[in-house]
Amino acid sequence: MPATPEAAAAPRRSFTEGLAVYLKPRVLIVLFLGFSSGLPLALSSSTLLFWAAEVGVDLKTIGLFALVGTPYTIKFLWAPLVDALDVPLLGRWLGRRRGWLLLSQILLMAAIFYLGLHDPMTAPFAVALGALVVAAASATQDIVVDAFRVESLPEEEQAAGMASYVAAYRVAMLASSAGALYMVSGFQAFGFSKQGAWSASYVAMAALVVVGMLTTLLAREPDKSAGAEAAHKGEPPLTRLARTITGAFQDFFLREGVVIALVVLCFVVLFKLTDALAGVMTGPFAVDLGFTRNEYATIIKGVGFVATIVGGFAGGYVARAFPLVTSMWIASFLQASANLAFSWQAMVGHDIAWLTFAITCENFTSAIGTVIYVAYLSALCRNPLHTATQYALLTALAAVGRTYLSATAGYIVSATGWVWFFVICALAAIPGMLLLAFLQSRGHFAPLDKARQKN
Repeated sequence: MPATPEAAAAPRRSFTEGLAVYLKPRVLIVLFLGFSSGLPLALSSSTLLFWAAEVGVDLKTIGLFALVGTPYTIKFLWAPLVDALDVPLLGRWLGRRRGWLLLSQILLMAAIFYLGLHDPMTAPFAVALGALVVAAASATQDIVVDAFRVESLPEEEQAAGMASYVAAYRVAMLASSAGALYMVSGFQAFGFSKQGAWSASYVAMAALVVVGMLTTLLAREPDKSAGAEAAHKGEPPLTRLARTITGAFQDFFLREGVVIALVVLCFVVLFKLTDALAGVMTGPFAVDLGFTRNEYATIIKGVGFVATIVGGFAGGYVARAFPLVTSMWIASFLQASANLAFSWQAMVGHDIAWLTFAITCENFTSAIGTVIYVAYLSALCRNPLHTATQYALLTALAAVGRTYLSATAGYIVSATGWVWFFVICALAAIPGMLLLAFLQSRGHFAPLDKARQKN
């Protein structure tokens, strides 16, 4: 049957609207908040681990440094405060979400500055403390940004918002990893000592937090957040806090059922494990193979930039074009397979061309997986009274793989070598796939897709 003129015009109109949505003010605000969220993670993880490896800290200790990411795994403990209470003065001036955003960004800037003043080799405790505070401030910012994104974007802008958020997040990670390393080399070229160069680089990274601050000041409080706040205006703070805590968990467990809810929480932990386990050792892997700091920055982070951006928007397309469960399967297989390229890299050694291919695959597939993962978590959190608490619980569980399970990575490398380590990283996707199959068989994804279509 030939298409009608209306049907033929629809795809063109949809394509044009699909491009225009990325320029809408709400989506642009989410994009810059994504940059603000992505900036600190590498500074307390991969960049810090590269610094530690460069100055001679042993691999087992480097792996244990991942434990400073603990705030990302327990942020749900203080997320109810973000949902229920205002920041003094800032909350009255900016609103609840923006008040918490600005406070977390101020603390983040100070913590990054402090972290850069200490050497991982000579002052490991001070470095661990600084990284812990960076992670705590960053986790708090993530709580608010996630709630802000879910509440401020209508359903038709969610996919674009997620793609923009993830792309900007990865750009910020590029700035705080490759960018920070280039700065260290640049400062050393101007005569700085190694420690002085690292400190100056971290100070520069602290200054980039201003991007998030300006975005917070230019944004407007989400209508859903303001509406939920108005509905409980005058309620005693402690009463509202208690209601928020109990309501968030009741809402989630009653909606899903206890068994499915527990499986969902386990699935959230395991879905990105294949990425997290490999990612924590990428810097030490490059150092061990003999790549220089600038080669690492250019190849591992710089060349992967385009792949990350393309992958982010490809993930947005997949999330919009396919049912949620299909998207999750696509992401699972792509994330796992990318690790095998690093196993081959370990066999060929210092090969710049192959590393370029491997990191391109990793960045592309990881970005697709992250966008689809965020789409899934967002679909689980739709109650504006509990957005921050529920989303913080889910993303805190997601950080368990990156923080605790990946802390064993150094010991695995020492026991197996790099080739089998990355094979193990690929196999780490299997438990998540089994849970995905279970949830699919129980019809878990169908209501989420219906809710997305209805909205």
